[in-house]
Amino acid sequence: MRPVQKASAAVGAAFLLVGVLGFIPGITSRYDELAFAGHSGALLFGIFAVSVLHNLVHLLFGVLGLLAAKRAQAARAFLMVGGGLYVFLWVYGSAIGEHTDSNFLPVNTADNWLHLGLGAGMLLLGVVTTAVERARSKSPVN
Repeated sequence: MRPVQKASAAVGAAFLLVGVLGFIPGITSRYDELAFAGHSGALLFGIFAVSVLHNLVHLLFGVLGLLAAKRAQAARAFLMVGGGLYVFLWVYGSAIGEHTDSNFLPVNTADNWLHLGLGAGMLLLGVVTTAVERARSKSPVN
């Protein structure tokens, strides 16, 4: 596997893990308040607002990351487009009120900062792994 494929697989696996953990009482506090969408009292690790829809989005991103890891071009697209979507989600989550109808996932302040970190991290992985591959392809063979 090329570096970009490994990165896509790692990010996909992390999303799958978080998606599953969001459905486990104890890891998700106030689990009895888990709603399908919209404002949900459930908190992953007691910090991040989650709902069934939010967990399903994590699971979907996880599957996409693992599938994309099969081809370098798809892995790069997953990291770059997915990273861009998470940065957009940070902007969106920061702009809406936590208790408004627009907060359909739901997101809170902790989620917003996590989404910024995820987006920036995914974009950085896409750029760095591409640079590593280009540098390796230009170096003389020993």
